[in-house]
Amino acid sequence: MTVQRFEDLEVWKNARELCKKIREIVANSTLCKDYSIKDQILSSSGSVMDNIAVGFERDGKKEFIQFLYISKGSLGETRSQVYRSFDAGHITETKYNELRNDCLNLSG
Repeated sequence: MTVQRFEDLEVWKNARELCKKIREIVANSTLCKDYSIKDQILSSSGSVMDNIAVGFERDGKKEFIQFLYISKGSLGETRSQVYRSFDAGHITETKYNELRNDCLNLSG
């Protein structure tokens, strides 16, 4: 079966879930007041799913692969922001572990 839309890609669905989870955590923690980390983690997590979509829509296998690498870089940035959020006391150890594991699983 050939995937026709980026919305059908499991990797994009998982990136979207991570992005939603981060947005919920930002809204419901002290992270919402730490504008530097908040803006960066929202931006980088959004870039993960967005770059998958952009690469898919380019209709070329080489470009899609290139954008997957860019997405993976944004995922690394997101994971780093998870560490910063935890170190600053914005998220619990449980949330930290959950987000870190989500990032590592998505990174493959």
